[in-house]
Amino acid sequence: MYVGSDDGVYRVSTDAVERVLPSGRVRRLDRFALAEGLFAATRTGLYRSLDGDSWTGLGVPREAVYSVGADGDGRLYAGTRPAHLYAAETLDGETTAWREVESLQTVPSRETWRLPRHENLAQVRDVHVDGERVVVSVEVGGVHVTADGRTWADRTPEPDVHELHVVGPGTYAAATGDGLYRSTDAGRSWTRLDDALAQGYFRSVHAHDGTLFAGGALSNSSTWEDDDADPALVAVRDGATDPVPIPYPDETVTGMTVDDGTLVAVTH
Repeated sequence: MYVGSDDGVYRVSTDAVERVLPSGRVRRLDRFALAEGLFAATRTGLYRSLDGDSWTGLGVPREAVYSVGADGDGRLYAGTRPAHLYAAETLDGETTAWREVESLQTVPSRETWRLPRHENLAQVRDVHVDGERVVVSVEVGGVHVTADGRTWADRTPEPDVHELHVVGPGTYAAATGDGLYRSTDAGRSWTRLDDALAQGYFRSVHAHDGTLFAGGALSNSSTWEDDDADPALVAVRDGATDPVPIPYPDETVTGMTVDDGTLVAVTH
């Protein structure tokens, strides 16, 4: 298993932990069906490894890469801070040719994309390809969808999006600073799932075996060390959203994945 941390990528086995990529804070680790390798989106660039040991920087025009995605043709996307989106038609080591998807900068709400406590900047948290659609989430800026690369539809449930998860074709889940949401129509409408919970600040979301899991807290990360922080991992199934027990109940779940059929969560 490979894990992203504040200082790079680590390979974790039952008897050893080894750092295989020294880098800035890792925001995303992903594999894709038609883009060979393991990709690490980090504060110091986007990296690719074919063997898990040696890594190549892919030269995205902006250094802080927060997200990476790929489509069925092998085209690669990189989302950055400040909030820009780049695409590469082919991968060729450090000479990868990137072009900016400039249409994202013309979205009507673009001038409002900012996070006051983080230098008034926004970042592209996720890039997903859902069939013919490219879907991006922006913190703070919402969810936006394009089918042609030229025009974008605003599909925002709440602007402060921390993670957008594609559950299946047209079915999305959004962990936001003000609620957990699900859409079954490619973001045209959303249902809030956490109305009965005290924890309304969500940082992570992932689907596994028909259940949606999400990591929530009472407020933002500046409060997570407080004695009364009261975080929760919740499960959405059969129309109900309920907390589930975890080994470290005082820690906030900040990321999840599935490894060999088992849901794995990382915490703060």
